[in-house]
Amino acid sequence: MPRIQPARLGFLYPGHAAEDDFPLMGTMIEPPAEVHLVHTGFLEDAHTVEALSEMGSVSRLLQGATSLEGFGIESVMWTSTSASFVLGLDGIRQQIDALEKQLGVPASTTAMAFARAVKAVDAKRVAIAATYPEDVALLFCQFLNHFDIDVVHHSSRGIVTAVEVGTLGKEDVIELAFQNTPREVDALLIPDTALHSVAWLAELEEITDTTVLTANQVSFWEALRLCGKLTPQPRLGTLFEEIP
Repeated sequence: MPRIQPARLGFLYPGHAAEDDFPLMGTMIEPPAEVHLVHTGFLEDAHTVEALSEMGSVSRLLQGATSLEGFGIESVMWTSTSASFVLGLDGIRQQIDALEKQLGVPASTTAMAFARAVKAVDAKRVAIAATYPEDVALLFCQFLNHFDIDVVHHSSRGIVTAVEVGTLGKEDVIELAFQNTPREVDALLIPDTALHSVAWLAELEEITDTTVLTANQVSFWEALRLCGKLTPQPRLGTLFEEIP
């Protein structure tokens, strides 16, 4: 079997918070991936529907996409979960269509990656540990319901800005996961791309005794899936262990 060539992946990431998770994942897989990450702009760093809708507008995404041109990327991800699902399925489709037309490669969003990842690990009942305010967390639950994903528990930590979320450390993330994993769930979803998680995936699954899906993890998985270079990997959680 010929050796798979390293993937060239593009990520559009709003602002600065936990973007270092992406180059870290690029070094954790075999063969290492070439990661091109572009920071996109916005008017306000806030987990409100109004601010997130502006952040995820097609015009914002396309401004960022121009900086990915010329690098030979094989897929592109809009890596904000909330600035995707708050726009609904039609808004997500517009985001994806615009990026694919602009860059000529397969595109997706972190919200869509969550829906696909839940199906990939065959999780029927899930819990959500969200850093968002309650109204935004509920919109994520509603989004998942479109895919017949049964959310049996959700929490909202009520943090308004991505910058603050990005300051949470390992103990905070493990506590968030542990406190929000009922025994009857098949997976725990941690949806904010502003939250660091990648370095602790194994510990998160050990402490919760279940499959854990985090925003940056599923985004990277989806990027590899889109370009046909998704292969089993040992250090990125259950999601990466068995590839159908």
